Amino acid sequence: MRVDFDFDAPIERRGTASFKWDLYPGDPLPLWVADMDFASPPQVVEALIARAAHGVFGYPLLPDSLVDAIVAHLEQRYGWRIDGEWIVWLPSVVPGLNLACDAFAAPGDAVLTITPVYPPFLEAPGGRGRRLVTVPAELRQGCWELPLEGLETAATPDARVLLLCHPHNPLGRVWRRDEIQAVAGFCRRHDLVLVSDEIHCDLVLDDLAHVPAALACPGDTDRIITLMSPSKTFNLPGLNFAFAIVEDAELRRRFQAPGEGLLPFPGCFAVTAAEAAYRNGGAWHAGLLDYLRGNRDALEAFVAAEFPHVRMTHVEATYLAWLDVRGLGLDDPAAACRAAGVALSAGAAFGDPAYLRLNFGCRRETLIEALDRLCTVFA
Repeated sequence: MRVDFDFDAPIERRGTASFKWDLYPGDPLPLWVADMDFASPPQVVEALIARAAHGVFGYPLLPDSLVDAIVAHLEQRYGWRIDGEWIVWLPSVVPGLNLACDAFAAPGDAVLTITPVYPPFLEAPGGRGRRLVTVPAELRQGCWELPLEGLETAATPDARVLLLCHPHNPLGRVWRRDEIQAVAGFCRRHDLVLVSDEIHCDLVLDDLAHVPAALACPGDTDRIITLMSPSKTFNLPGLNFAFAIVEDAELRRRFQAPGEGLLPFPGCFAVTAAEAAYRNGGAWHAGLLDYLRGNRDALEAFVAAEFPHVRMTHVEATYLAWLDVRGLGLDDPAAACRAAGVALSAGAAFGDPAYLRLNFGCRRETLIEALDRLCTVFA
């Protein structure tokens, strides 16, 4: 039975200490940082209310029921059968990126990643005293591709880790099984640990299958770390909950070691929300994907019809669009957009200042109003 959810319902976020809505003065429409403007699944809200009503917020255990919910979700959605012992709890995926740099690369060693990419990929290596090496993705016939030859060239003897975004933020690409296998083969040849950030895996908008890296490459699980979280899927980023899946026991031990005594344990509300989302959020999630597809299609049509100097590649996954604005000739495209009343993410933070990232995880009315405002900049 299909259940309809009202993703058009207005929810006032200004004045709630919202990083997305309250950061910029002048109240521009915020289509930048990657959280959505939709209420989380009602089952999650109900579970949190019930937990709050208990009134005691002590240290939580990680219940077997949460582990079971994650295991069931991964098997049902991806056919990936994991053991609960493989899970490493994290407050978000970003500490996972930093842990991997510390665990598998010595100071001065190289950490590789493919640009443009989510900014913490670019920040983590240098922040941990490691050397960042970037390889640009390749745009061929309107589709972004993995730069396999470029990776081979960049793989110096001191390279230790490859940070991969899968599906990709901000390119919106779902890497296919053969592409992931090619990346794993590259890591095997150069003895690299592959850290696969799969936080957007449940947000595939096209008729495509997300294939977890460890599932695509079962012979390489001694070098693969998978980072996941319900935060993007169910709009829970403020609850700080994520996990890594590391099948190999020695790899898992090495990954965990740098975080001992530093990383916070998941809080009681994060645990409650994550289990409720994975157990009971399926119908809401299906409705979300339908709504995001509608937003994606409306955005692509608007850009094609109204913004002749802007290029946008098709978004296969995520609620994030990557806009090529070099044709506008602007010195600071993000500032020009804010002046027009819309906050977008500057491409420079992702590794390419010729682009902007647009978050269409919002009410359609908000999206269309923002695009109308951007006509003064983009048209």
